[in-house]
Amino acid sequence: MNPGKISVRRASFLLASMLVGTALFGATDDTTSTTAAAVPANSTTSAASAAPSQNEEIQRLKAALAEQQKELQALQQMLKNQQQMIEKATAATPAPAAATAAASSPAPAPHVNLGDVASLVPVLPVLPSPTPTPIPVTIAEPGPKPNPQAGSTQNAGGGNPCEAPPDANQVPPYLRLGNVCVVPVGFMDLTPFWRSENAGSSMGSNFGSVPLNNAANGNLSEAKFTLQNSRIGFRIDGDWKGAHFIGYNEFDFNGTSGAANMQVTNGAIVPRLRLFWVDVRKNGWEFLGGQSWSMLTPNRRGLSALPGDLFYGQEIDINYLAGLTWSRQGGARIIRHFGDKVAWGFSVEQADQYMGGSGGGSTITLPANLTGLATTQFDNGAGLSSSPAGSYLSTPTLTPDFISKLAIDPNSRFHFEVGGVISTFETALNQSSTGVVAIKAPYNIHPETYGAGLLFGVNVGLTENLRLISTNFWDDGEGRYLFGEVPDIVVQGNGSINPLHSAATIDGLEATIGHTLLYAYYGGIYAGRDVVIDANGTSLVGYGYTGSSQNRAINEATFGFNQTLWANPRYGAINFMGQYEWLERGLWYASAAGPDQAHDNTIYLDLRYTLPGSMPNF
Repeated sequence: MNPGKISVRRASFLLASMLVGTALFGATDDTTSTTAAAVPANSTTSAASAAPSQNEEIQRLKAALAEQQKELQALQQMLKNQQQMIEKATAATPAPAAATAAASSPAPAPHVNLGDVASLVPVLPVLPSPTPTPIPVTIAEPGPKPNPQAGSTQNAGGGNPCEAPPDANQVPPYLRLGNVCVVPVGFMDLTPFWRSENAGSSMGSNFGSVPLNNAANGNLSEAKFTLQNSRIGFRIDGDWKGAHFIGYNEFDFNGTSGAANMQVTNGAIVPRLRLFWVDVRKNGWEFLGGQSWSMLTPNRRGLSALPGDLFYGQEIDINYLAGLTWSRQGGARIIRHFGDKVAWGFSVEQADQYMGGSGGGSTITLPANLTGLATTQFDNGAGLSSSPAGSYLSTPTLTPDFISKLAIDPNSRFHFEVGGVISTFETALNQSSTGVVAIKAPYNIHPETYGAGLLFGVNVGLTENLRLISTNFWDDGEGRYLFGEVPDIVVQGNGSINPLHSAATIDGLEATIGHTLLYAYYGGIYAGRDVVIDANGTSLVGYGYTGSSQNRAINEATFGFNQTLWANPRYGAINFMGQYEWLERGLWYASAAGPDQAHDNTIYLDLRYTLPGSMPNF
């Protein structure tokens, strides 16, 4: 046994004994004094005889107390010296093997047994309490996403934060997988909506097929519930040899279902791939490949393909806004960043020889002897529901679409962009001996034409919490990018192809007040007119001819709110949203008995839970 420890215990025992003795002596002294004071005053003889004895006893007690005080001070000094010696000996002694192993092993994660019922731990360990950082309501797409500018290759401390040792004092808002960070992307929606017209569509508005006021479905309303806008996916970030890479995946549930009992006994909503791409940036150069939002989609900042950096409005309507230029399609792009303020990009994307018919949009009327071009050489929006021939994958495309875009961001409050798109169209026909163009062998005629469009947009922060948005599009032959509401081309009787003119605009405001986001937009589409004469020399075909019921203009006015009810960076967020939408569809010509306009009113409500998570600061 350690002799130092024995001495300390012995000294402690002696010290305790002295303190007890002192207390007893003090009590005896008090008792003696009390007894002396209690002697009657008239007992002079007894007092006189007792006085010398009492005085002597008091003197002896005082002397003993003084001696004990000296011993007590000596013991205290000895204890102090012994304690100093023990501390020095302990510091100089090597730690046991177990202690060394414990010191060298990494500290366990702060949430090792959290929720681990198999561990039989009676009490869950207390997690550290990081400073809560509320998820702000932003004018980007709702949901927790502190999206860094895609491509920044350094964090505040340098290097890859996904390779840094975990911080024992925090529960990170992302998952670590090897040397990359993974964030779940998604939210769960419950969306009831009501329309004044029975459009017969899902929760997305088919802008080009609003029922006419005198039609049966134009005099019926509809009220529905849906979860189709719910979304799930993931985002992966990392740095490798100075290059920052992002992998992004996103599904929703707006796929087409073949179940006949979809509304009878089972809401069989079907997953649908929205986005699936990878992006790499290094030294000012950026490369992206996969299915992404088209580069023609307006940006909020830079040329990033991340959803939070794009503008497609804050509305609940999953078909967004009338007049928005967009597509989600396969392609590849290259971007050159000139610092943080200027970026130029070029992309090649999936083309489509589009003659109308998708999203409620009007189709062109083909010449009588060329009706077979539909679904074989031109996409009429029939899709795979009728036959594979209706899919854009089975219609020919001479070249991909070529898109170029320039973005200027002098500061965080101002974004300017200008871009353009070029497409090509071609068919294969035969010139018969009568001079009439037909679709038969040997297909020795190849009519060809080009389409082009110009995009211009600004996104300006008038104040810290108020933004002004304007995006505009003029084109010949690029109506497909307006949610398919305008055909790309018109075919003449001799088989030649004309690009069809169209134009669109979106203008609006977005404001944040506390945890509430407010927005209001106007959107408009104009479809041009191209009337051609059929090969018989008398019939009118094309687009916008007398007697047709093809769309001339589509107008939309909408406003709404997004209220954050609760948000926590570790648990996600709950939002309540509402939107009112007014649509007007105008025709080039109407039948003698019918109107040339249609109107619709739609009200959306939405309760959304957004998954937690965000990327570290690269």
